[in-house]
Amino acid sequence: MTQHTPEPEDVFAWIDDAERVREQAGLVRTLRPRPASSPLLDLASNDYLGLSRHPETVRGACEAAGRWGGGATGSRLVTGTTELHAELERELAAFAGFEAALVLSSGYAANLAAVTALSGRGTLVVSDAGNHASIVDGCRLSRAEVAVTPHSDPEPVRKTLAAHGGRALLVSDSVFSVDGDAAPLAAYHAACRAAGAALVVDDAHGLGVLGEGGRGALHAAGLAGAPGVVATLTLSKSLGSQGGAVLGPAKVIRHLVNTARAFIFDTGLAPAAAGAALASLRLLQREPERAHRVREVAAELYGRLTASGLTAARPDAAVVSVRAPSAPAALRWAADCREAGLSVGCFRPPSVPDGISRLRLTARADLTGDEISRAVGTVLRTAPAGATDL
Repeated sequence: MTQHTPEPEDVFAWIDDAERVREQAGLVRTLRPRPASSPLLDLASNDYLGLSRHPETVRGACEAAGRWGGGATGSRLVTGTTELHAELERELAAFAGFEAALVLSSGYAANLAAVTALSGRGTLVVSDAGNHASIVDGCRLSRAEVAVTPHSDPEPVRKTLAAHGGRALLVSDSVFSVDGDAAPLAAYHAACRAAGAALVVDDAHGLGVLGEGGRGALHAAGLAGAPGVVATLTLSKSLGSQGGAVLGPAKVIRHLVNTARAFIFDTGLAPAAAGAALASLRLLQREPERAHRVREVAAELYGRLTASGLTAARPDAAVVSVRAPSAPAALRWAADCREAGLSVGCFRPPSVPDGISRLRLTARADLTGDEISRAVGTVLRTAPAGATDL
């Protein structure tokens, strides 16, 4: 007689419960493939300078792919480093005011590489409470002692570093992605100098927007190339491409090449992305007014939205964050904007550290006056009940 093995219990049954909880809280996230050409007015992407489709950026990607192929073919230490990667690193470092640079496959990987390679057991890592998830994950993987300090508050940072007495580093975003506010970099640097600690700054939202000609937040603060200062950044925002980089003293970059697992064991950045980023960087150097224009657009969006009663954080760079009454209201608001022809970001827990849901509008240097008016009108017209009472 044939014996039948009973069907195993669904080992992923717990996912059903988790999905129900997300649905009830209005926190379900879905992928929405976009077409190559969309009728939506885009205030959701991070294409701050409007370069992702610029003919020079696209040509840079195409020429690099035609010359070097579709992929890097291996890790940077094996076959994944091309002459193009080295050229991009030299020009990035020179533009931002640092001695050397190292290009990685993403901004996420750049933060993992910098935080883990510059810390470790016996090190103290002080992390601003508003930091991006990639910094948080770098801290978790670092095996260091981690102290999370209140958002943008230099005094707890100073006290925490002073109490440690050993090797330490402070890591912070330059511009925080939720509210678009800038970190107190000068005060953070002073705290690090007093304690003999390193300062690592994620300038993902500063490069191309802040500083002279878009050279970044550290350049604006007079800290680019300063001793003990390291920057991380992404090539996927202002430069309209993909990838990330770490900038700092040459010996720090050599250390990362030899110790950063997120660099050593990852395939190199695709040549097309490196070519696109390099083309955008050169374009920005010829047209530095783009950085000023994106800040103008952000200020105008903020001014017109708040004048109409909405609550928004004053933008220090390109991000304009508008508060919503609840997570479900934020989700509905973003959907209504989309139906009206406007694409905006929707930030809900756990992406928002304070638990307050928001619409996030990202300014672009190439937005026209009519497009700004259209965006403001759409956000106001679709605002949920209670949005002007926050």
